[in-house]
Amino acid sequence: MRRIEILGANCGRCKAMEECARVAAKRLGLDCEIVKVTDPMKFIDYAITAIPTLVIDGKVIVSGRVPVLEEMEKLIAN
Repeated sequence: MRRIEILGANCGRCKAMEECARVAAKRLGLDCEIVKVTDPMKFIDYAITAIPTLVIDGKVIVSGRVPVLEEMEKLIAN
C-alpha cells in the first residue's frame, strides 16, 4: 500500500492538494493511505521550504504548488 502525505497548513492550496490526491487515487482505484501532515517538525524532516508538499512513500514529489488532476494521477500512479 502506498503512503501519500500532504504536508501543509489548513490553507486553501493545501486543502486543494489533499482533495486532488484523494480524487486521483479514487479514479485510479489505488490502494493507498492519504495523510494530511500539519506538524512543522515533519516539514523539517523532509527539508521542504514551501507548502503544500506531496510526499509519496517518503519521497518529496511536488512542493509549493498544486498539480492539476491529470498530473496528480501520473505522479501517484508511478
